[in-house]
Amino acid sequence: MKIPRTMAFAAVAALSLTAACGSHSSGTTLELTAALPEKVPSGTHIRIGDPAIQASLTAAGLDKELTDAGVTVEWANISGGPQSIQAFRGDKLDCSSVADIPSLFAAWTGTKTKIVFQSVTVDPLEHPTYELGVAPGAQVASLADLRGKKIAYSAGQAQGALVLRVLQKAGLTQQDVTLVDLTSNGDSYPTALGSKAVDVAPLGLSQVAKYKAKYPGATSIKPGIRDDASTLYCLTKSVQDAGKAAALKAYVAVRTKALLWQNDHPDEYAKVYWEAVQGLSAADAKAYVDVSGDKGIPATWDGAVQRLQATADLLATEQKHDKLDVNTLVDRRFEKVEADAAGGRVVTGDAS
Repeated sequence: MKIPRTMAFAAVAALSLTAACGSHSSGTTLELTAALPEKVPSGTHIRIGDPAIQASLTAAGLDKELTDAGVTVEWANISGGPQSIQAFRGDKLDCSSVADIPSLFAAWTGTKTKIVFQSVTVDPLEHPTYELGVAPGAQVASLADLRGKKIAYSAGQAQGALVLRVLQKAGLTQQDVTLVDLTSNGDSYPTALGSKAVDVAPLGLSQVAKYKAKYPGATSIKPGIRDDASTLYCLTKSVQDAGKAAALKAYVAVRTKALLWQNDHPDEYAKVYWEAVQGLSAADAKAYVDVSGDKGIPATWDGAVQRLQATADLLATEQKHDKLDVNTLVDRRFEKVEADAAGGRVVTGDAS
């Protein structure tokens, strides 16, 4: 029997901000069709959950560019969909780094957001964002072996969409497996696998090595599908604030340079983020950076938008949501900001 699934997000811990939580509105409204302002008004603050970029900016010396542009960032110890959506609803956050699913669930649950940044993995199939962790003793060597298995599933997270897309590729339906409702927080998925509460669960690459080392007999397989969506999304009302929009324009440009710096300085990136922030050992941090692949700045967001629409259509069907036009979620004014900041280092053809 299938375990019932809910659309509700799990409660999260209290939000930790490094500065005050006021909204710092400029008081000037910017139409979503208007050009992005060039000048950041004095006193403008943007509240951002973007831990990997936060660490990289300082290491790369790019934080000075934000200061010179007049941008003050209040960094939030937040990433991922459930935390960011809760923070948006409490007006504790302007923007957060996430995959593509949170923007869809924000729309479906009444929170208006806009995607202002897109990046892609240069070799997305060779370097997937997730692997499918397999519990010790579970006989899963290929996608076809998923039939009849218990699979960890979180409807409102990227991992949930990944599961549905994997089933689709394998020619299976939800009725062919047992979806176990379980939010992916911390070590919840590795623990569920290790205790054999589930047979299969999507694991981020930084979790795979630790999972295999901790549980004898643990294995993993690649999902065989593209799963590299990486975005920065923001409250729509923040993008409509003229001061914040100007600050975000500067931030998106500097964020682009920080992402490319990560590609160029993998060893340093491994130390300043995966070791210092995420707590991985030096060996695990280096191994993660080695297998995760370079991120690229797409010359155009066309491919990303098409993939997001396909995902939205799949979730609308499989999870009984309203149909959604994802063009309403993407602020393409920032597309050129990104490409210009990358210079000649854009990915043509969107690495597809």
